[in-house]
Amino acid sequence: MLAVAVSAWLFLSSERQVVLAGHDSVLRPTLSGKAIIHTGPVLPDVRLDVAGPIGVDVTLGKTELRSMDELFERYAVLGSAPDGQRAVVVEQVESMLIAAVIRGAAFSLAIVAGGVLLWWLPGAERRAELRRRTTEAVRTRRGLTTAGVGVVTAGVLAAAVWQPWGVYAAPAADTAAEPVAGDWTPLAAFLGQGIPVPDELAGVEVRGDAYANQTRRLVASAVDTYNSSRTFYEKVVEKVPDLALREPAEDETVVALVSDRHDNVGMDSVVRAIADEGGATGILDGGDDTSTGSDWETFSLDSLTDASDGLDKWAVTGNHDHGPTVGTYLADKGWTVLDGEVVDGPGGSTLLGVPDPRTSGLGNWIDEKGVTLEEAGEKLADIACDSMDDGKPVATLLVHDPSLARETLRRGCATLVVGGHRHVHQGPTEVTGENGQVGWTYTNGTTGGAAYAFAMGKIRRTAEVSLITYADGQPVGLQSVELETNGVLTAHEYVPLGTPVGSE
Repeated sequence: MLAVAVSAWLFLSSERQVVLAGHDSVLRPTLSGKAIIHTGPVLPDVRLDVAGPIGVDVTLGKTELRSMDELFERYAVLGSAPDGQRAVVVEQVESMLIAAVIRGAAFSLAIVAGGVLLWWLPGAERRAELRRRTTEAVRTRRGLTTAGVGVVTAGVLAAAVWQPWGVYAAPAADTAAEPVAGDWTPLAAFLGQGIPVPDELAGVEVRGDAYANQTRRLVASAVDTYNSSRTFYEKVVEKVPDLALREPAEDETVVALVSDRHDNVGMDSVVRAIADEGGATGILDGGDDTSTGSDWETFSLDSLTDASDGLDKWAVTGNHDHGPTVGTYLADKGWTVLDGEVVDGPGGSTLLGVPDPRTSGLGNWIDEKGVTLEEAGEKLADIACDSMDDGKPVATLLVHDPSLARETLRRGCATLVVGGHRHVHQGPTEVTGENGQVGWTYTNGTTGGAAYAFAMGKIRRTAEVSLITYADGQPVGLQSVELETNGVLTAHEYVPLGTPVGSE
């Protein structure tokens, strides 16, 4: 009983700093059965029901912001593809609960052990004497006062554990009246009859002092973006089973290749649907998952990680993934982030990758700073060629920009080079190395449908996901799937790597 009480108190009084929806946020568990998001003094707070009695209270802090319209668009797109952010909250709440239980159990065990020790040390005669004196003391007024203080103390502790003030009352049934500042109001009532609200948002409530027309306009725009984003990508996912995707043989392994998502989390459900339909068991990420590599963009990494659950995951960082955040965050989320060492790849193959040298640095595999792409390519070729076992080249070279591996292919030290960066599809193109080894280079188009460095919401150019097939530890074929801006989804013909589509 003591362990349960202490654990509950520790759990309900705990909090975590976490990046959520692009904000530095504070997350606190509650017993409200609701998720409550405090957005600040200008925007309305948001509340919705969650499954189960444990709720969560989130206070959004600072974020990178260029305009209020952009912020609302971000909220809308994340709301239409919420699994990655939901997974972050669930993980943090579970972590706080486990930590509270362990600490509560340890504290209670120490108290019980101390009590047993104090009971045992005096001996039987001394314990009898103490019981006699305690009985006499309780009968006096002072004893009664002490007992009363104990009861009050126990009551205060119970209230602190229960925290009834943290349980929010349900809104009144009558929502027809004008909203009062501070009241929870259904989203539909807040926006008015002229703006349709999707059925899945019927339970969302808002609260705040900013009931100005400008705020309503921004919220209405966000609802429209939410609906259009959710509808667009849901329809695309429904088309995936109709694609003519090649079915892998029993001795073959398939992985999905993505690159240049640029924060477009809406495409992640499409990526996973294509991977599952194509029999993929892994995913290769060619980088530029973000636009700036900032902490606020980790929502994009959360989304891709959640969509890749259960798959083997390898990644490199791109030129837009500035700084250490992206690589470190992906590694913490279970990705194998390649940094200049040959590792085990798909289907028993070998895999080598490096971060893009132009902004991300060259990782741990080189000390020089400010080297050119050509100089970095020379060093990458040295690594690939030095790792050849009995003249067998590295099976796959994963880079953000395939031009980084041009020297490696020229020397004949890699079978397949894959990446992105150019936002358009190119290849596979055959390259014969100076040692007679035949290799291929392949450029995946932008998976996020990005025209520029930021691609949340709708796709702005053809989006692409590729499937790579491996057999006997070597890549043996590629199949491209492209999504047009009008929602047309096309699976192109499977291309065996023994049948090159061009020459170089």
